[in-house]
Amino acid sequence: MPVSVYEPPAAREDALAASLGGFGPLGMLAVAGVLLGNAIFIPLSAILALVWARFARIPLQELGFVRPQRWLPTVVGGALFGAALKLFMKGVVMPLFGADPVNQAFHYLAGNTAALPAVLYAVTVGAGFGEETIFRGFAFERLRRLFGTSLAATVVTVLFTSVWFGAEHYSLQGLAGVQQATVVGLVFGAIFATTRRLPMLIVAHAAFDITAVALIYWELETAVADAFWR
Repeated sequence: MPVSVYEPPAAREDALAASLGGFGPLGMLAVAGVLLGNAIFIPLSAILALVWARFARIPLQELGFVRPQRWLPTVVGGALFGAALKLFMKGVVMPLFGADPVNQAFHYLAGNTAALPAVLYAVTVGAGFGEETIFRGFAFERLRRLFGTSLAATVVTVLFTSVWFGAEHYSLQGLAGVQQATVVGLVFGAIFATTRRLPMLIVAHAAFDITAVALIYWELETAVADAFWR
């Protein structure tokens, strides 16, 4: 006669957390579920990443959600850095790639006040919070757990996430979008690898995209793109 073995709820929860945080079938299924979330709505992937961390018993600090000692310098510094990086990319870096000074994918925003609420939601919540949570926080945690935290592993993680981040922009923005996002991914990835903190990068990412929207809305793209190299 088989003997039943009682497994305390705590033990079952420990086993579930270990499986979700590992790279077995359940862990890989969880990763796939997180990454497919945005197919339903944005930023569901980021929300699912936080839910996954909760059930996998992975501290949110491991995903970069570390409370800043002072919020004001973090927010102001992130906003200034993000805006300056966008201007540098537009005026210095992208002309070197031969990019069209006008972002054709979003040119419909020029003078289009009615379109601003939706696009500002997309660049702040969808891109700032959503993309940084996935491409920096979640991806770095998974890759660091898989490959380790050595310098070589960190370099591979930064390179991989940057190329992935760039590739995600191809369908909407074409080659120029890939080039810009890859460079920005390298910058943000290097910062995150060094600091392991997301708040400043979330603000910087949102500011980067808001600056991009402002340049398009007020039709300043060509002027900024030609300012340095003319």
